[in-house]
Amino acid sequence: MKLIILDRDGVINEDSDDYIKSPEEWVPIPGSLQAIARLTQAGYRIVVASNQSGLARGLFDRDTLQHIHDKMHRAVSATGGAIEAIFFCPHGPDDGCECRKPKPGLLREIAVNLQVDLRGVPAIGDSLRDIQAAQAVGARPILVRTGKGASAVAEGKGLAGVEVYADLAAAADALLRDSGASTARPRS
Repeated sequence: MKLIILDRDGVINEDSDDYIKSPEEWVPIPGSLQAIARLTQAGYRIVVASNQSGLARGLFDRDTLQHIHDKMHRAVSATGGAIEAIFFCPHGPDDGCECRKPKPGLLREIAVNLQVDLRGVPAIGDSLRDIQAAQAVGARPILVRTGKGASAVAEGKGLAGVEVYADLAAAADALLRDSGASTARPRS
């Protein structure tokens, strides 16, 4: 089974220091939805693993988060892609939970729920904490320069041996090339 784990904010959609608090604020990064479609069509299962501390901060509630995710599902589906599941940490940075990345609890939850071994599974994120969570479970960490990725690359800490791509579209192209699948992009 081919599986890919994606962070949400900064990988699939534009990130915001003010948080994505409504469906209207959820805006896909150019090319990300098409990248998910190409991966889906090549037989990959796509899951999302995302810290959502805006819940703990009271910036939005679970219903609003569900509406944001519904919009994302519809947008991905409209391009021919699919996201199988979304796993999120609802806690704040000081809550001491095990699911907030860089801790690996969220990824371990994916492994248990999908009954898969995450060793070597591509995990694409835009921050050092995404990379650290992937490394903790033996996944294949991949960093994109979108979102907070350019800052992570500029800092250069903890990225030894980590693949870095411009965005999700470029990372998807590389994964599809590595797997021998076509990287032909559908015409818009």
